[in-house]
Amino acid sequence: MNEPEHVPVLLEETLQALKLREGGFYVDATCGRGGHSQAILERLGPRGRVFALDRDPQAVSTVRARFAADARFEIHHAPFSQLESLLAKHAGRVDGILFDLGVSSPQLDEAVRGFSFLREGPLDMRMDPTRGESAAQWLNHADEAEIARVLRDYGEERFARRIARTIVREREQKPLTTTRELAGLIARSVPTRERGKDPATRSFQAIRIFINRELEEIETALPQAVRLLAPGGRLAVISFHSLEDRIAKHFLRAEAKGEELPPGLPVRAHEVRTRLRLVGKAIKPSEQETARNPRARSAVLRVAERTEDTNA
Repeated sequence: MNEPEHVPVLLEETLQALKLREGGFYVDATCGRGGHSQAILERLGPRGRVFALDRDPQAVSTVRARFAADARFEIHHAPFSQLESLLAKHAGRVDGILFDLGVSSPQLDEAVRGFSFLREGPLDMRMDPTRGESAAQWLNHADEAEIARVLRDYGEERFARRIARTIVREREQKPLTTTRELAGLIARSVPTRERGKDPATRSFQAIRIFINRELEEIETALPQAVRLLAPGGRLAVISFHSLEDRIAKHFLRAEAKGEELPPGLPVRAHEVRTRLRLVGKAIKPSEQETARNPRARSAVLRVAERTEDTNA
């Protein structure tokens, strides 16, 4: 079976953001099918290296084969919350780290993965199908209040209670097992539609984020990334929805602002310890990119640089 094509988002902007050096050491924390890694490798010299990881075993297998002949590349099957343990011996020597958050195009396009409400497939949604509980398993035992909370908090779904109530009622007759089954159930539960958006969009996003603990992963990994970076090293984060971007934005701003001190304390600005310096403003795809790749339209790239104070 041919691999679905994955188009790296904000590629040139990301390469510029990382401020690549020929002999640098770079981390692709969300390698996917290797689009960003490939572009980084093309700009590195023989002493440069890319250390990659991904929690999707299929992606790891594909990328390992793709770069098998390039000794400058290595990849590990792991979530990015394990970044620091995997890179312990490289702490303070990493020149750039990239996070390309969310679900990848191949994951969406393969019906068997269960991410898409447009394609009939098993209701799975796990980025790593070898670990944890599938969406179907969770939906078939969670209570109504928990389902409603997940849909509301992670999908900002207005009709979370209605959908949760319908799920609980329907599963009493027959367990939920497929994506189209769930999508149809959601469509019947929603009294009004958002223009241009399938009624299942928000619920599928919410369930996927919850099943994969995506927001917790981000919150765990970003501080690790800062500790791993060398002075002057760059951190680049690409987000695709407001919940991801909010975490990245608040974290980067807090690190650039430095530790909170009691009001009135006689401390000069240069005496406040900071670990990051913000680089430019948030970057969004051009009209040309979104025309070529509609899935890029919601992407946001934020960039920061490690300060000289490596003890902060």
